[in-house]
Amino acid sequence: MTTHEETSPLVRLSDLAMTRQTHADRFDACFASIAAPKGARYLGARLTEVPPGKSAWPFHCHHANDEIFIILEGSGTLRHGETEWSVSAGDVVVCPAGGPETAHQLKAGDTALRYIAISSMREPDVAEYPDSSKVAVFAGSAPGGNRAERRLAATWRKTDSVDYWLGE
Repeated sequence: MTTHEETSPLVRLSDLAMTRQTHADRFDACFASIAAPKGARYLGARLTEVPPGKSAWPFHCHHANDEIFIILEGSGTLRHGETEWSVSAGDVVVCPAGGPETAHQLKAGDTALRYIAISSMREPDVAEYPDSSKVAVFAGSAPGGNRAERRLAATWRKTDSVDYWLGE
């Protein structure tokens, strides 16, 4: 028997089970999916909490997906293209799909930064990382989606590119 709670479209942020992801000393974040557990397939949303002085993910852009970040608590810095902006609770950041000119990264300031990230979830997506000259391709599930559903996920340095006709 299905309960009222199982069919409810309501998500209480305080009830979400957070997953932590860290890398080196620069990246640290806890996050939880908001939209996918309720059946959304073409709109992604997740709650993200970043400790002071850290970023959740590297500076990147998406070639297929728009993203919006709604800052709930704290303050920090948005790096967008070649410019940095201060952000704080109540701000909404819009990052359209595009090339390096739309690359973005949020970094928490002196306090934790808590925000909701919303994405159009189009796939396949190509993500580009200008700082490290990398490219990533995701098919079967867009970035932020269910990794188990991905048919393809590959990352390489742009300098590793080969000629289209190599091996043909």
